[in-house]
Amino acid sequence: MIGRLVNNVAQRVPSLLYQVCMMKKPQVVFVLGGPGAGKGTQCAKIVENYNYTHLSAGDLLRAERAREGSEFGVLIANFIKEGKIVPVEITINLLRMAMEETMNKDEQKFSFLIDGFPRNEDNLQGWNNVMDGKADVKFVLFFDCSNEVCINRCLERGKNSRRTDDNRESLEKRIQTYLQSTRPIIELYEKQGKVRCVDASHSVNEVFADVKCIFDKEG
Repeated sequence: MIGRLVNNVAQRVPSLLYQVCMMKKPQVVFVLGGPGAGKGTQCAKIVENYNYTHLSAGDLLRAERAREGSEFGVLIANFIKEGKIVPVEITINLLRMAMEETMNKDEQKFSFLIDGFPRNEDNLQGWNNVMDGKADVKFVLFFDCSNEVCINRCLERGKNSRRTDDNRESLEKRIQTYLQSTRPIIELYEKQGKVRCVDASHSVNEVFADVKCIFDKEG
């Protein structure tokens, strides 16, 4: 079933990444942190101030889940509702398709914030297998925030959002998944000197002031 989804996604957009990469490779910043750490909010501010395109792995999966005619919508919905990580083949092909679309429309748009990915070792291995030599990972932007702050933020967001995973039961599962699967990836990149850590417990503007210092330095 997953293999068929990958094929369906790949067929929706011509594979232009190889052609584009002959000119410029995608420059990628992985954006990681617990649910409710403010990744989406800060990515929006980065896009406003720098020439980056924001790609949220979660948003892409939710869009595919809601896409009319998607025979795999229920499959993706169940993974998200249970706080589990969607199989890597699905996520990477959605990310690749989004980058291809962006770079095909504007070749100057080659810098990407990939939000919520890689979330586990399987994600990372899948990325390396598919994108090695085709995209450069500049660094990992890590929004560090306590579990309780993350949960409270998501519960507040859930009052107005229609996200099925913004409830305490799903959030506790997502936190555990994050601690068990994503934190080791952050630690791996730390050993490579590629992590830029931001204290995400402060206000939006205070957090962005720290983010801005990083992007002013890193470009």
